[in-house]
Amino acid sequence: MRALGSSPTGGPGPYRRYEVLHEPADLAAWAERSRLTPTPALEISQDEVAGARRLRDALFRVVVAPTRGEPHPPGDLEIINETAARPALAPAITPAGQRQWAGTPSGTHLLATVARDAVELLTGPFAHRIRTCAAEDCHLLYVDTSRPGRRRWCSMEHCGNRHKVRALRARHSEEG
Repeated sequence: MRALGSSPTGGPGPYRRYEVLHEPADLAAWAERSRLTPTPALEISQDEVAGARRLRDALFRVVVAPTRGEPHPPGDLEIINETAARPALAPAITPAGQRQWAGTPSGTHLLATVARDAVELLTGPFAHRIRTCAAEDCHLLYVDTSRPGRRRWCSMEHCGNRHKVRALRARHSEEG
């Protein structure tokens, strides 16, 4: 998601083997790697960790469906919408003029924030620019915000560079 960034945590089907969200501390660590500033000091329950996995899997299926020419799975839309309808993280200002999060943020607040961000993305101007990385061994999803809208790689520094190196080696081996 745009505001939260993406940090792979596993997913449905074959991605389940990469699962890293097992305990409340795992979800807190994911939040720490996100783009939320400052990182909220979350109180997370085991049920909220399960909710995070459900939301993540639903988001994955909803985002991937249009890239495959399929409709959005209705049950997954329901999970996203129900999660987005809950109270999200609320920003507040400290006496020193710094940003903080109001109240005692929970995993539910975090998930509502993620779901709302997803709804904004999936219904906004970049919804048609959600892509799957073109690298054969990478399945990351990304939003192509480049001006021409022709980006192929999740990251030029990683997958794009590997592709360029392979192409260069192939050209050199054909020449030699």
